Amino acid sequence: MSDQPEKSGRMDAVPSFPLPQLRWASRSPAERVWLYTAVSLYLVYLFFMVLLGLVVVGTLRSDADLAIAIGLALALSAGGLWSLDDLMRTSGRAWPRLPALILLAVATLAAGAFVATLPRDPAFNMVMLVVCAWSWWVGAVADRRAWWALASASAALGWWASQQADRTAYAVGVSMFLMFTVSSSVWLMNLVRELEDARATAAALAVAEERLRFSRDVHDVMGRRLSEIAVQAELATAYVTRGDQRAASSIADVRATAHAALREARELARGYRPVDLAQELQGARALLQSAGITTDVDVVGMPKQWAEPAARVVRECVTNVLRHSRAGWVRIAYADGVLTIENDGAGTAARKPSGSGLRALRDLAIEHGGTLETTHDGDTFTVKLLVEEAR
Repeated sequence: MSDQPEKSGRMDAVPSFPLPQLRWASRSPAERVWLYTAVSLYLVYLFFMVLLGLVVVGTLRSDADLAIAIGLALALSAGGLWSLDDLMRTSGRAWPRLPALILLAVATLAAGAFVATLPRDPAFNMVMLVVCAWSWWVGAVADRRAWWALASASAALGWWASQQADRTAYAVGVSMFLMFTVSSSVWLMNLVRELEDARATAAALAVAEERLRFSRDVHDVMGRRLSEIAVQAELATAYVTRGDQRAASSIADVRATAHAALREARELARGYRPVDLAQELQGARALLQSAGITTDVDVVGMPKQWAEPAARVVRECVTNVLRHSRAGWVRIAYADGVLTIENDGAGTAARKPSGSGLRALRDLAIEHGGTLETTHDGDTFTVKLLVEEAR
């Protein structure tokens, strides 16, 4: 569908499948259905008009009447086809353009004047030609009031030309049948187009979801690593300022963390990096302790299916502790279906609205059938992941 000029789901837009381009093999299944239905409507319309035109011509005797009948048949066919084409290009949401309506109206008035001079049989056949020309495109109009107006006009014309109830009923029946045929065809074409638009929308949403997941992974991985580098760099700076021999070791730690961040960034670029709970807990403990934060970890009994969501929660919480708090201790524990992560460095940060990281974690918890809660009590900020116990 990439070669189409427009992806909009609006049904009043010019259709995405232009009729002049009849390349069948290069079209999608939806385009083929649309093209097949549209061309079938045009061909069947022309067949009906030619058939009725031949019936009219077959009942006339004078050359003048034959010439008039042929001219009227051509004008009615052209006006009806033009109007139908306009409606097909707007999916029935707009009326045909004025020139098409003028041509059809003038041909209809001329046909009415001609019918007044004919015997009953050719007069009725000419009326049926008019009814067919109008019914074929009115069926594509979304406004059903146009249907009833044409059905009433068909009854009036049928009675005027034949003075017979059965022929009048026949004219109304043909009119309603043709309008239903066109309407059902247009409905099918619109349905196919909507399904194609829905498929394109689903693909776009999938891409957006993948981008959101990728951005969340980048936020989690790189945010934590950058925070770790910042803490280690501050520690190294303090060692250098005091002339401490541990400065070289701290700088080496910064270098190692930077390389680890680069490696993880490459893993994210190649494909989403798996999140391991044990590695996250080990990294969190090392990072927090390097920042002088006492860390207590006990997550024995965590269900396996919750290991990855729990690892993401731990990563986000540790990153937030390093960025937004002055915590002295952090406790990570699991018991009775609840993973609890709390620290004593909330201060005013906990009173600020939750960031995008915590909102993403809430969505992640909901996806897995759990919930995420945050509370603060004084300087203590607590994040609780309520998990669904393994069955």
